[in-house]
Amino acid sequence: MSKPEISIVIPVFNEKENLPELIDRTLSATRKCELDFEFIMVDDGSRDGSTEIILEAAERYPEIIAIILNRNYGQHAAIFAGFEQCLGEIVITLDADLQNPPEEIPQLVLAMANGVDVVGTVRQNRQDTFFRRSASALVNRMVQKTTGVRMHDYGCMLRAYRHSIVTAMLECRERSTFIPILANSFAGSTTEIPVQHASREHGDSKYSVFKLISLQFDLLTSMSTFPLRLLSFMGTIIALFGIGFGSLLMFLRFVYGAMWAANGVFTLFAVLFVFIGAQFVGLGLLGEYIGRIYHDVRSRPRFFIQEIRGAGGSALETDHNL
Repeated sequence: MSKPEISIVIPVFNEKENLPELIDRTLSATRKCELDFEFIMVDDGSRDGSTEIILEAAERYPEIIAIILNRNYGQHAAIFAGFEQCLGEIVITLDADLQNPPEEIPQLVLAMANGVDVVGTVRQNRQDTFFRRSASALVNRMVQKTTGVRMHDYGCMLRAYRHSIVTAMLECRERSTFIPILANSFAGSTTEIPVQHASREHGDSKYSVFKLISLQFDLLTSMSTFPLRLLSFMGTIIALFGIGFGSLLMFLRFVYGAMWAANGVFTLFAVLFVFIGAQFVGLGLLGEYIGRIYHDVRSRPRFFIQEIRGAGGSALETDHNL
């Protein structure tokens, strides 16, 4: 097969029931582009039989490449494993849950024809729960404020990138990354298109409340120093408030007497709690940054590839990692 013009990268984690339909629909949609393509499926440590389906598909279809990770590393690490193998000038990422229809792929390819580096998508008529929609809206507003890049739906993984942008992302060695933001930091031009959104028919979302909170910390600390600036600003405000509040208490004590202020005991406790709380928030944020520095200095690989299979049924046992 000649060098592909399009690479489709799909991370998979316990999506056995969705995979047959996903493979059929993605192959059908990509073939409509009438361009050479490769379809890279990255198994992120599945335990439900998804691995076997992916390997079988790689044997059956010459366009499909299966990458098997030895355990679960997370969605973004799995996508990086796919990025490392892709050859297409246009690289498209897609979730395996079928909530973003593969039939939208030709629209992304068409948008890339305008010469942009990144094509983002905005989900229309979202079928997620109120909690997920609210969390997504919060993330989008936070990212816009901290990065200055005004895209509207960072949570949608159905996106398209130039291969040069993918190459630039692969050169970044930090472990905590959020791919849409990282890509935008290298992109000279970006655009967004509306896409449809479907409800999940099989399986459950892999993003629990804990993982969503973890994602918030990744967004806050891996792409910007804004929280540290915000902490300094809040510290200044609290300090000024403390000085003003202390001056007011002193004045009222002279006017109404010591008994009115309970001899200042409870007032001191209240002020002390405010400052202790602010210190703990500051220490927590500093700890997040120091922890990420610690992980980056160790330079451990993001993932470990156990096997790559594709190209008409060839298999490769590998220790390749990134």
